[in-house]
Amino acid sequence: MNPSPLSAPHLNPNLLGLMPSATLAINERSNELIAQGRTIFKLGLGQSPFPVPTVVVDALRAAAPEKDYLHVRGLRPLRETVTEFLHRRHGIERQRRQVLVGPGSKELIFLTQLAYAGELLVPSPSWVSYAPQARIIGRRVRWLPTDLAHDWKLRPETLEEHCHAAPGLPRLLILNYPGNPTGVSYTEDELAALAAVARRHQVLVVSDEIYADLDHSGRTASISHHYPEGTIVSTGLSKWCGAGGWRLGLFSFPEELEWLCAAMAVIGTETFTSVSTPIQYAAIRAFQGGPEIEQYVAACRNILGVLGRHSRSVLITAGCRLARLDGAFYLFPDFEPFREKLAARGVNGSAALAERLLQDTGVATIPGAAFGRPPGELNLRLSYVNFDGAAALAAVAAGEPVDEAFLRRHCPETLAAIDRMADWAVA
Repeated sequence: MNPSPLSAPHLNPNLLGLMPSATLAINERSNELIAQGRTIFKLGLGQSPFPVPTVVVDALRAAAPEKDYLHVRGLRPLRETVTEFLHRRHGIERQRRQVLVGPGSKELIFLTQLAYAGELLVPSPSWVSYAPQARIIGRRVRWLPTDLAHDWKLRPETLEEHCHAAPGLPRLLILNYPGNPTGVSYTEDELAALAAVARRHQVLVVSDEIYADLDHSGRTASISHHYPEGTIVSTGLSKWCGAGGWRLGLFSFPEELEWLCAAMAVIGTETFTSVSTPIQYAAIRAFQGGPEIEQYVAACRNILGVLGRHSRSVLITAGCRLARLDGAFYLFPDFEPFREKLAARGVNGSAALAERLLQDTGVATIPGAAFGRPPGELNLRLSYVNFDGAAALAAVAAGEPVDEAFLRRHCPETLAAIDRMADWAVA
């Protein structure tokens, strides 16, 4: 009997074996274990712990009656404000008409891969969804090797070697900094060197700068400063503004890539139509900045920086290996020094490492293999954001210094999780 046309064998072959996003999967599993009565420390999902700034929430409330469909590229005043924001905050020169608003930067990255017919280049490790998106579309993915000795950064000679081996091919490089999963960023000199290779080989670059405003030192390096004609800059509200669930992302294109912006906008007309109208109006207020916004972002950076450095120090003292920490809210500890001890516990790779850690300590993390690292490595990603961000911001506003005592008062679960990891590693 022939299989029914509605049965599983007729699934798009690109989806066969594709699993849910690792970041969302670990969050769901953590919630299930908590519902069963387990004490779970949720260091898996990378979600800002801080509330959306009050002035932005007020703007959304005021915009609630706005109900009309908007232009697929986005509300004109929002695109103008984003262009001004990129210039004011990051020194990026762009035109309003080259801004595309989407339902999250994740969707815009997917549309880029759909519209641009080239192989995808991603450093290993990189965010969990870049490569699966390419697989859904049927694009070829090339993982570019990095190493801990160079803080997991893509080296220009690595990019050159890959492009030189097969010159002339269309390629898309996604570069995320400060990075998920490592928390590492690039200097202007490092970005200039990568830009020179990208320009020489005409590589299209998506500069995923969704965490740029959470650089702990407030730095504003961007590869678009060195390769403006070939770089798309990605930003949004999810990380620095605490509005992940609002689903608003933005791409800023150079004039040379207007053809790609237009193509992606056409796809948008046939898929999401336009981003939520009230949220676009509220986003104008977010990107306008001002004292309230600047104080909010500065406090978030301060808290994340102190907490991240403390967590990193505890893990290094225990014997883990870690890269430097520049921004965002991630660490990517490597447990290689414990390989022999872990092997005796049946742990021989990152998936088993994350699972055993969860079972033994209740600390939920994500294996390094989900980010493109070889599965036999002993690394994992943790997101140090399981604390009450509203209470922490209120304490800063009340004048509390952000020091270790502050962390003990306002981030106790995070500190407990890191301590459990360290104690488990050395046990």
